[in-house]
Amino acid sequence: MGTTRTTTATTMITFTEDQLDPYITHAPTRRWLTGPGLPGDGGLLTFAALRTDGLRTVRDSTGDPDGRLAAELRDRLVIGGILGVDGQERESVLLDGATGEISTTYFLHDHPDLMDTHPLAPSLEKLLRFATAADELAALRGQFASYAGRLGPKAVAEATRQLLAVFEEGTGGDPDPFWKIAAVVRPLALMAGPGTTSGLALDLPVRLLDDEFGAGDIVRFEDVDFPRALSHAPTRRFLREVGLPEEAVWFHLETDIPLQTLAGYCADAREGVFTAEQLPARADRLIRLGHLLEDTSLVVDGATGAVFSWSEPDLALRPLNADLSTLAFTLWLIRRERALDEVYELTEAYDQLADAMSRTLAAVDPVACDPTPHTPTDDGRRYWPLMFEDEAGGGLHADAD
Repeated sequence: MGTTRTTTATTMITFTEDQLDPYITHAPTRRWLTGPGLPGDGGLLTFAALRTDGLRTVRDSTGDPDGRLAAELRDRLVIGGILGVDGQERESVLLDGATGEISTTYFLHDHPDLMDTHPLAPSLEKLLRFATAADELAALRGQFASYAGRLGPKAVAEATRQLLAVFEEGTGGDPDPFWKIAAVVRPLALMAGPGTTSGLALDLPVRLLDDEFGAGDIVRFEDVDFPRALSHAPTRRFLREVGLPEEAVWFHLETDIPLQTLAGYCADAREGVFTAEQLPARADRLIRLGHLLEDTSLVVDGATGAVFSWSEPDLALRPLNADLSTLAFTLWLIRRERALDEVYELTEAYDQLADAMSRTLAAVDPVACDPTPHTPTDDGRRYWPLMFEDEAGGGLHADAD
């Protein structure tokens, strides 16, 4: 197992020369692991298992009793993992002890013959440089400290160029998909910032939705459209002045009739389907804006502006977004990613793209991704992360429409 030493900021994992034998013959990798070492944890990567398990091969980790592992995988070293937005390890990080190259894999213990690798970085030094840059962007510190307080399209474009330059410099101009996704998706969180004038969670750039969806596809409401239960002034103002797209991937706005409470909608359009006891306790103040899946309503609390999903099959009321400003950001984020997919082919690394989308959304709206239960029927499932992960549904693909 590796030893640890603490620098001014991080506890590093290092090895002795003897501990690297016979696993690692690549001289620069040996120098790195006996010198600077690896941090235990970061925002994107963890190497913590090296403290307890030491260096182990893929063959050791799977057992591979039948010799079904691909030959090129057997002696790769399991040194860490890629963390998901939930902090759990999603993919394993592998090191080629002969070349120093870094790759990833999903462990399939029942089917080791189906395991494959995907390139991540040409060396440990490059891997840590890339991960540090991504973490510094997320925290707006270090080389990205100057973006604190800077918002909007210009900030997004400049941060993207700066992050992409870091990744391209270390890979001869052709970064692996994981880093390409990080460079073009993660900076999108800089498009909007904390609300100071809107009274909502975010202040969105003027015409953000109009420019992305087309002004003709944005629906704005009038006071006559609002039921009495919609008393939250910032929400009313948002619906009047900013509006929402009539249709977006995984969302359809109700435009055929004036907005109704959930109780009113169920009494009219779903007459006899639900009893009053089956509806959420505050159904008479939940305003139905439209639907997500066909059997899932999108509702906003008329008193607070909080946005929820209400699922008919399981009668569950779950948080969806903090409010309409972050709902609008979510719809914009999805539309923008699909435009970027046309250019960068992001969906070729779909799992990594889905996690980057959740991380970007969580940066501006933690409610949308936080599994902590908030209502009596809330089981912690969150709609947007689940939709991002649904590769079969195809909503993140450029040709999703």
